[in-house]
Amino acid sequence: MVGEQLALTALMGVFLVAVAGFLARMEDWRSYTPLAGGSAIGDAGYGGHAEKPAGIVRWFTTVDHKDIGILYGIYALIAFFWGGAAVLLMRAELAAPGFDIMQAQFYNSLLTSHGITMLFLFGTPIIAAFSNYFIPLLIGADDMAFPRINAIAFWLLPPGAILIWAGFFTAPLGLGIDPAQTSWTMYTPLSAEQANPGVDLMLLGLHLTGVSATMGAINFIATIFTERGDEVNWANLDIFSWTILTQSALILFAFPLLGSALIMLLLDRNFSTAFFAVEGGSPILWQHLFWFFGHPEVYILVLPPMGLVSWILPKFSGRKLFGFKFVVYSTLAIGVLSFGVWAHHMFSTGIDPRIRASFMAVSLAIAIPSAVKTFNWITTMWNGNLRLTAPMLFCIGFISNFVIGGITGVFLAAIPVDLVLHDTYYVVGHFHYIVMGMIAFAGMGALYYWFPIVTGRMYQRRLAKMHFWLSMIGTNITFFAMLVLGYLGMPRRYATYQFDGAIAPLAQVTTLHQIATVGAFIIGFAQLIWAWNMVQSWYEGPELDDADPWNLKDDGMFGREFQWFETQKLAADGGESEEVRADGGEVETDGGEATGRVSSDPRSDGGYRKAVRRVDDE
Repeated sequence: MVGEQLALTALMGVFLVAVAGFLARMEDWRSYTPLAGGSAIGDAGYGGHAEKPAGIVRWFTTVDHKDIGILYGIYALIAFFWGGAAVLLMRAELAAPGFDIMQAQFYNSLLTSHGITMLFLFGTPIIAAFSNYFIPLLIGADDMAFPRINAIAFWLLPPGAILIWAGFFTAPLGLGIDPAQTSWTMYTPLSAEQANPGVDLMLLGLHLTGVSATMGAINFIATIFTERGDEVNWANLDIFSWTILTQSALILFAFPLLGSALIMLLLDRNFSTAFFAVEGGSPILWQHLFWFFGHPEVYILVLPPMGLVSWILPKFSGRKLFGFKFVVYSTLAIGVLSFGVWAHHMFSTGIDPRIRASFMAVSLAIAIPSAVKTFNWITTMWNGNLRLTAPMLFCIGFISNFVIGGITGVFLAAIPVDLVLHDTYYVVGHFHYIVMGMIAFAGMGALYYWFPIVTGRMYQRRLAKMHFWLSMIGTNITFFAMLVLGYLGMPRRYATYQFDGAIAPLAQVTTLHQIATVGAFIIGFAQLIWAWNMVQSWYEGPELDDADPWNLKDDGMFGREFQWFETQKLAADGGESEEVRADGGEVETDGGEATGRVSSDPRSDGGYRKAVRRVDDE
């Protein structure tokens, strides 16, 4: 039997090698998949690489920042759907009291996988996808400062994901390796004493993702400091680059601490050290180390989406970002203050009341720079020429969800309120308004906004708007129901809520769980619409005849990335590849944004023919 299994394994290995060899030799890979194109226009020239191997070998060997950005995006979206499938199973289980679909062990595995996947395997990589592809274009760089380190940073992620998810694949094989059941916070002593090798694999996978993020952060800092074009200085550096620079600094200080804590936890688990043992060290030490990383991590995930909204929203408001300098200063202030708020996760642990008061003060103070951004976004739209395209709708939805998520967070920063609502579904609703309502919404808005650059095509706008409205409705149904569940005392991280009605109103709790489940499935259905729209449009969407699909020149909002796109398109169409406008106008920079103000409207004499309608015609 063992010999047969070995023979079968060897046969499958030969088969996979043969398939890989065939794909590597395939010359016209572009005709089989859109993934062969790092950009829709071509790869030579500014921001590109003239010669690349054919076939799938290109994607295993590329150091082009655009290709790596696409790889990050595909990886993040795979993780997004994995984490989404896990939470839909969990919500289906919670639609009724008791255990109907799964047992507590599997629920806890899904809970752990969902949190770690969405934060570490989706949140950080999807931001890296945008920053890798567009930061060099926005700052006028040829590529990242360290292209090979950039590639290494990405290729650490797939093995990290495999290790984190390994327990789900090995459990059916009877190897004694089950999925981790520690929750994403991995609190000790549970995580130190759980006798399951799947926990060790998960910790090692997390360590790889941390190394990857740190390498990427060093690369972005070096790129923004040393690779900017001659026309890009600190005064006119775009707002997205400012947020990526701040995020990279946070990663540089926060992720190594997480790596150190993971190593100590691995030593406790496998070599009987006592860093977090009740008898030797302290389980509370883990919370201090984890949340000293964990709360800056919130802003590591949120600051770049804020930058995306600050970059995209003015484009469809017809005016520059209001208070550009104050948005930059508030970004830097959030980065500094984020390291002084971690203990608001620990108000109920019995720490010194004087220390609790200081952390409460800083936690309330960090809401001020966040509010500055919110008022600046609203003022940018005020009296603007608003165009409700899909990217703009997602930006507006981002702001709406941020107001709800931010205000509910201010309540949790107050010690008396937190002691009542700590570890209830109120906390789950609050941070999901941030994670789903902000990070995912900004990511979707950026995907729609830059889709024409990456593919050279336009998506189906009606499906995009349907995607937004279903996502917005589903998000608020789901997470507002969770806020109310928290007020009723429903604890988080529970696989069931079958309890005595004298403790809490079971009927109301059940109804609210069912509402949250319906909302979650609405969100899931919206993402299926999005996936269909992206894939179908990438293959069959209308090709662009104009490098200005959003009509940004009309308002002088033609950004540097679209200037690069126009240059590449002119070269692809047989025109000049120099950095000039097609109509002879000059590029100006103002207030942190590159604009395309010209002396005449090129469309007035019929010089351009659009393959897609104006986005404000609908």
